[in-house]
Amino acid sequence: MTFLDMLRSASTQNNSMLCVGLDPEPTRFPAGMRGDPRKIYDFCAAIVDSTADVACAFKPQIAYFAAHGAEDQLERLMQHMRCNAPQVPVILDAKRGDIGSTAEQYAKEAFERYGADAVTLSPFMGFDSIEPYLAYHGKGAFLLCRTSNPGGDDLQNQRLASIEGQPLLYEHVARLAQGPWNRNGQLGLVVGATYPQEIERVRSIAPTLPLLIPGVGAQGGDAVATVRAGLRPDGPIIVNSSRAILYASGGDDFAAAARHEALRTRAVLQAACN
Repeated sequence: MTFLDMLRSASTQNNSMLCVGLDPEPTRFPAGMRGDPRKIYDFCAAIVDSTADVACAFKPQIAYFAAHGAEDQLERLMQHMRCNAPQVPVILDAKRGDIGSTAEQYAKEAFERYGADAVTLSPFMGFDSIEPYLAYHGKGAFLLCRTSNPGGDDLQNQRLASIEGQPLLYEHVARLAQGPWNRNGQLGLVVGATYPQEIERVRSIAPTLPLLIPGVGAQGGDAVATVRAGLRPDGPIIVNSSRAILYASGGDDFAAAARHEALRTRAVLQAACN
């Protein structure tokens, strides 16, 4: 199955637009694990098991593993998800962006070492930095387009005087992803939930691309506005929540609390469709 096939299947099976982000911070782990980076796998695997029938995707953020030398735990976690939640696609949040020869190695890391179904990328260096990922048939690649952080305005919201119509940079990225760069239908876009008007603008430019939308939960994005701005019959959305789910409780009930918060968020997202 391709990434898009898996996404559609998981969204239908789990009745969900919710992506559970896996951003493990040992200092925020429950008491029995707190401060111990050796427990990253155990913590994340418990979250996966408690939300596997609620999520349409999982999104491990590679920096939270690499900062603690826990890449081996990430490999174990990927294997765990394959065995225990095989119906749920995994998006490796890596935000890579480098020249073609280096991109080939990053693509190998994402798709061969970790076995991800999709990856997040920075398009700043152009199509030849994206192309090596598209060589992996059926894998997905989400390009940073209009991100949820305030500093995104510094570049993404600037006009390109040299392009016909003088689009904003994020609008140009959306056009490229919907059009000439999307040669095999593998591309999607990252658009932050903190900018629902921009989500709607991106959707008008890229009506069929899957949108990965972070920023709901701890970052304060409006879930209802997000769904109404981005969801279309042929244009799926993947709404990510990380910290609000992961750290719903600091006690031994952390996995049950994570499930409760995931169910609540899923219900809010689904209600917005009505």
